[in-house]
Amino acid sequence: MMMEGMTQRWKEVLDRMACAARRAGRQPDSVRLVAVSKLHSADAVRALFESGQREFGENYVQEAQAKMAVLPPEISWHFIGHLQTNKARNVVGRFSLIHGVDSLKLARSLHDRAKALGLVQDILVQVNLAAETQKSGILEADLPGLAEFLTGCTHLRWQGLMLMPPFFDDPERARPYFARLNVLAQSLRVGFGLPLPDLSMGMTGDFEAAIEEGATLVRIGTRIFGERGTN
Repeated sequence: MMMEGMTQRWKEVLDRMACAARRAGRQPDSVRLVAVSKLHSADAVRALFESGQREFGENYVQEAQAKMAVLPPEISWHFIGHLQTNKARNVVGRFSLIHGVDSLKLARSLHDRAKALGLVQDILVQVNLAAETQKSGILEADLPGLAEFLTGCTHLRWQGLMLMPPFFDDPERARPYFARLNVLAQSLRVGFGLPLPDLSMGMTGDFEAAIEEGATLVRIGTRIFGERGTN
């Protein structure tokens, strides 16, 4: 019964995502769900995978590795947590997309590891638009330098931007940050001649506003899996 409830919540999220996309004049398949499975069981991930979900987000390297060892290889894993430079070697090649690249130092470390492995790693750059000291993310003023480096990388594929806006009870208060990230991405596409197709923004409380402002990836956990231990 618990798994059935989770699957039903997942379907409801997909329906709401589709409605938000249509309100913005977009096709529903232009936005993808990353089901945030951190602190939830491998059994819950497997049940959702068997229902059709393919992309899952994890915050902790060791937890993700344990799940990868027992779950289907067809799962596309996203690393969405804060990544320390000394852990870069543990994520390259294991995750289809790393969301939180927030410094030149981390980008260099990821590139060096990808080069050593002979592969190209997809990444997003996390931007701290509100300049919140307690949050990760590169400041907008520092972004050009990182962008210059990434443009010349042969073993990192820069796919776009990621955002964690300030927490608000009202999702409408987060909307200006989503809109600003979209404008910033458009500016970077022109300035650096890159497609940058993805905007990772929007979570359980504000994903519909994020989609209406251009999100292509939304990261939703609690609304699908419930609180930790309920699946």
